[in-house]
Amino acid sequence: MTIPAEQHRASGRRGSMLRAVLAIVVVAGLLAAGVAGTISALNRTVYSAGGFVEQYLDALARGDTVGALALGGVMPGTADLAAWGLTDEVAKDLPKTLLRASVLGGLDNIELASATDTLATDDGTAQTVVFDFDLNGTASSMMFTVERAGTFGGVFNAWAFSTSPLAVLQVSVLHERSFTVNGLTLDTRAHSAADAPATFSTSAAYLAFAPNRYTFEHESAMLTAEKATVRATVAGPTAVEVNALPNEAMVGQVQSELNKFLDDCATQTVLQPTSCPWGITIDDRIESTPAWSITAYPTVALTPGELSFEMVATPGQAHIVVDVQSLFDGDVSTRDEDVPFTMGLSVVVQPSGALAIQLH
Repeated sequence: MTIPAEQHRASGRRGSMLRAVLAIVVVAGLLAAGVAGTISALNRTVYSAGGFVEQYLDALARGDTVGALALGGVMPGTADLAAWGLTDEVAKDLPKTLLRASVLGGLDNIELASATDTLATDDGTAQTVVFDFDLNGTASSMMFTVERAGTFGGVFNAWAFSTSPLAVLQVSVLHERSFTVNGLTLDTRAHSAADAPATFSTSAAYLAFAPNRYTFEHESAMLTAEKATVRATVAGPTAVEVNALPNEAMVGQVQSELNKFLDDCATQTVLQPTSCPWGITIDDRIESTPAWSITAYPTVALTPGELSFEMVATPGQAHIVVDVQSLFDGDVSTRDEDVPFTMGLSVVVQPSGALAIQLH
């Protein structure tokens, strides 16, 4: 039986269309599999828990504080503050002064060390992520806790820090109120109540990025603190102490003021100079005007006290020359002798920078 040519051509067209449809189905399947594979790969890398933390660390390395703070869970919530044991007074208004690019630096060679599932949640999983890195040339690491925060684009995993990665630097400035951290000078009393009483030592707490290295110091006309370096690689509170102590200029000025005071005392032509730390009692008749001089000034050495810097009772020596007549036999002689004494003092550096010295 011979098949008409038209029927043969129609059958061929149907076969071609079927093959085309099959090819499209195969290509679509391959594309779908490829997309699914790509999505799966991205969720294991860029959109993984480690990838999320790496975004934060990369932002810090680049000084992108806006980008770092925009990530979910970076700013601490009430639960974080409570877990860190901060009092309500400290926690309610933590200054964000240090959350700036100018104090960041030295974070590089960032590498994921581990990422471990920790618990199941309604939204997915929570993970503990550890990264290694160099912090100003020193090998360091930090642990982060993150949790699933749904998806975006309907397919990619979203994450957030379940515990804020920020540090809280609790700075105690001994015998002063200001300090410098990574080149930024701050005043601990900037966030105190206007009527807060003045104190010899001050303290304040600041939110700060971690990981980061912070170098604290103080240098003023009268006080100097040795540098204290803190490597913030743990979220939450880190205690810092800035010990501001009298420098050579302050000791020199106190010594000069003390010497001037004693020199003024020595100008008094009496046996017992008024308000001065020395004097002498002579039972014989005074035949000349007493002449005082200082042969050894007390050496100023200042140590911190509760409310001021103190110089403990320190020895000095005056000298007197005076003619006297004996009441026993009338002989006239010259008293030419040293008169030892001791004295101490207290010093406070006033807000103006001037010294308030109290002798005792």
